[in-house]
Amino acid sequence: MWHDSRTMNAVSLTLIILSVGALLWAAGHWLVRQPSFAFRQVVVSDLHRADPAHVAAVIRRELRGTFFTMDLDGAQRALRQVPWVRHAGLHREWPDRLEVTIKEFEPFANWNGKALVTQDGVVFVAPYDGDLPELSGHDDDAITVVGRFEDWATKLAALGLDVHTVRHSPRGSWQIEAADKHGGARVIELGRDIADARLERFVSVYREMAGALARVGRQPDYIDLRYQNGVAIRTAANRETRWVGGGNGEEP
Repeated sequence: MWHDSRTMNAVSLTLIILSVGALLWAAGHWLVRQPSFAFRQVVVSDLHRADPAHVAAVIRRELRGTFFTMDLDGAQRALRQVPWVRHAGLHREWPDRLEVTIKEFEPFANWNGKALVTQDGVVFVAPYDGDLPELSGHDDDAITVVGRFEDWATKLAALGLDVHTVRHSPRGSWQIEAADKHGGARVIELGRDIADARLERFVSVYREMAGALARVGRQPDYIDLRYQNGVAIRTAANRETRWVGGGNGEEP
């Protein structure tokens, strides 16, 4: 082989190409890390609830690279750990500008007394002191609980009842808490099965039931719908009655 000039020339050319390629790679590797390519402008937009100081601290910590070397995916993951940040978009703009767009969570209700939940059923943790409905259940069922709350709140609003709590127990049972226009509380037990049908039955008899109680000066504070053909009612005076079907029940 060593006496074959064509082979030697090919080997030499290959070595030269590899050497030049290695030098170019090393030069490029060095060049893209030079301070001249560092970010000098960082613009953060759509920030309303997240703590600006916290976001700024994360960005400063993650700005270890340059325009070419910054780990954008890692920075996005770090920003998503900031309370209220649902998504972070990072966009490089030549030569030294970084644009950060924050999409924040929109709270729909309190969740299990220690977190918040969005309208599309995403559970998250963030500080909030506003007035929101109280929902509870397993995190995997959050979208179902939110949907039930919206549906049932609409139906009970037509009766003058304001739903503020929906609970879904670990055993699958449903409970509603609502208030009337005078502030009177109602706890409504729906049980595990056919909860929607039971609520429909309650809606159909509520006005007549409430009217009968009002005539004797009482208001229901606990309503149990877990009966096949009737409703059990407890009043504030701790008296209980049964309301059967559409109006053949007893007055307390």
